[in-house]
Order: sequence, then structure tokens, then C-alpha cells
Amino acid sequence: MVLTLLAGLGLPAAVRAIPRLDLKPYPAAAAGQRRWVIQLPGVLKPSSDPAISANPADWRVELIVGRELEVDCNRQLLRGRIEAETIPGWGYRIFRVSGGDLAASTRMACPPDQPPRRQFVALGGEPTVVRYNASLPIVVYAPRDLQVRWRLWKAETTQQKAQQL
Repeated sequence: MVLTLLAGLGLPAAVRAIPRLDLKPYPAAAAGQRRWVIQLPGVLKPSSDPAISANPADWRVELIVGRELEVDCNRQLLRGRIEAETIPGWGYRIFRVSGGDLAASTRMACPPDQPPRRQFVALGGEPTVVRYNASLPIVVYAPRDLQVRWRLWKAETTQQKAQQL
């Protein structure tokens, strides 16, 4: 049925070749949590830039967790963590988010003519980056009031030599 819907969108066959989503190994979300699923495309349009690798083994997916907040001119971030764990008996990785309820902010004086605005504010700290694997979904469990977003990172094709000292 999913392929039928995709075919109806006029997408090329290569783009429609997405592995079937099977969530049986992944537990349901606990009370107060949501289960977010990222099903990566099986085939992506190659970059027109020859310096960017077309090999999915060189790609990574960054998980971005946060929520929409009313913000001013200051830099905002949420306090929280994303931790990986393995599903016993399956060996698949899942990601659990804790925190995300406390916001931190710089304390600059904002211009009086700058009104507050709604903006997506992400968890602070080091980014969570996982390998690109179109065969398995990326499953994230997060508190109900948080959203999960992602973006793709592609490596350059050239390697640089390190300096030996």
C-alpha cells in the first residue's frame, strides 16, 4: 500500500525502493513518551558536487531533539541527553531522550523593537550522530512535549593528511 501511494506521487522507481518498515522489535513508548521513527530513503539523489561522497557508508544522520518555544534575541537551548541503548535479543539500537524540560539562555539585553518569536530550540551539548543505514529505522523515545528532527551529513571525497609532530 505504501508503494502504491508513493507511485501515485509520480516518484521514480529508485526513490520508491524504500525498505519495508518493521517495528516489531521496537518496544512501544512508555507513558509520557512518544516513539519517533526515522525511515531513511533507500536511494538519494547524488550530489552535483564531485567533492561530496555518493557512498552512503560515508554519510551520517544527526538527531535533533527539541521543542518550539517563544524566544527573544538570546541564544536558547534545552538541557537534556540522548543516550543509545541496544534492544536485548535483537541487537538493534534505539535512542532515549531524557530532560528537555529546562531551558537555558544567554542574558543579553534585546533591542526594544524586536518582538519575541516562536522558534525550534534543540537540546544543547554534543550532537548525536549515527551511521546512515536505510535498512533499519532510527527509533527515538522522547518525552511527549519534545519533537525529533534529523538532518543528513555527507563527507567529502578527499582525505587530508595529518601532520606528524
